[in-house]
Amino acid sequence: MLKRRCFIAFAVAVALVLPVSAARADEKPLPILFIHGNGDNAAVWMTTMWRFETNGYPSALLEAADLRYPLAAAVYDQRQPAHSTVAEATAQMADAVDALKRRTGAAKVVLVAHARGGILAREYLKKRGAGSVAAMVLCGAPNHGVIVSEKLLAGSEFNGASAFLHALNVPREIPAGMRVMTIRSDGNDKYAQVDGRFIGYPGVATGVDAAGPALAGADNVAIPRIDHRETAFGSEAFAAMYRFITGRAPRTTQVRRERNPILEGTVSAFEEGAATNIGVAGAVVEVYKVSTKTGERIGNAWLRQVTGEDGHWGPLKAESNAAYEFVVAAPGFPVTHVYRSPFARSSRFVDLRPQLLNKEDRDAGAVVYLSRPRGYLGLERGRIALDGKPPPGIEAGVPNLSLARLALAPEPTTVTAQYGRERIVLRSWPLRDNQVSVAELTW
Repeated sequence: MLKRRCFIAFAVAVALVLPVSAARADEKPLPILFIHGNGDNAAVWMTTMWRFETNGYPSALLEAADLRYPLAAAVYDQRQPAHSTVAEATAQMADAVDALKRRTGAAKVVLVAHARGGILAREYLKKRGAGSVAAMVLCGAPNHGVIVSEKLLAGSEFNGASAFLHALNVPREIPAGMRVMTIRSDGNDKYAQVDGRFIGYPGVATGVDAAGPALAGADNVAIPRIDHRETAFGSEAFAAMYRFITGRAPRTTQVRRERNPILEGTVSAFEEGAATNIGVAGAVVEVYKVSTKTGERIGNAWLRQVTGEDGHWGPLKAESNAAYEFVVAAPGFPVTHVYRSPFARSSRFVDLRPQLLNKEDRDAGAVVYLSRPRGYLGLERGRIALDGKPPPGIEAGVPNLSLARLALAPEPTTVTAQYGRERIVLRSWPLRDNQVSVAELTW
């Protein structure tokens, strides 16, 4: 173990000073397939795709996969309702790769994967995709597990002692000739910690550390202070992956705005309490322009649709300086009012999923949630406030929660949510009417 860590530490140091790329600057760009992590969906890649587009990467070559059941089964090769085994998930990944190749006419693609998606991408490469993959970028992937144990998380694909991860890492961690970059945090990734607190085992030594996502033979990049999700969706991670894929540094990590972005997406929900990426038929979607000062609606609905069998909604021609309220009423779930800050660019991945209520919500008059899908909420990383104060449950130290809640009186009121420079003003809705509000951060 010590020998491997010394090698990885050297590889990380080299990666930070030498520009290693997956392509020459004069090569024709390859299609990129983005793969989400455990419990997530394709929408998490929206801002990364915007950054690629802003730097001139053809939008037609950018695609994001949606695993139907994004949550991993408890045992990697045993089927579990509303979850996916490694084999089931990699089969869907293979379908997504094949579809992207057919659509673009390319012989090979680049895989950019976050967390669970990273180890699934490695499995796909090993079992199915050697001839279809030109390069891979693995972001915050638990390549050596979140724990190494013969007793805890036995059989999990996230256990470094599992037969699955052992087979991925032995005899070599990277196939010969394959270009791979790993991006990790220098110590702020909740799933790469020496103590098991963030995986439900406080005080238990995990057997892994911050270098866990790095791979022998890869170009390993460690970025200071970023959290688990920012290894994929942060601006610094984008700069690293863009240079690796294109052979040149991006002109900017900012996003060039469009005047009238076109928005659309899919409504999904839950099965047996587990999130899915399966479209919901018969969901009612309404979109309102709202005041950035009060959160109140401005005029009538800009869109009202009932989803078909695929759960698709849109398209909607929006304004890049306008804030919006998305109302999703999916059969069997709370009516969810999702408030978003202005959209900088068009996206096919403005996906909507109703907010599940928890036991604490039953006694509240109204509940407002603050959600950060592309990062975690940390007290030490800029201003964080919900209705003027830090939301309950958010701690100092390693950022480990992406969802916060605040209980309010039943009377509708204006609430301000802020994280860093992003600010969303929304309205609360009475819980007695089975309604809930979510301020969903973009950045």
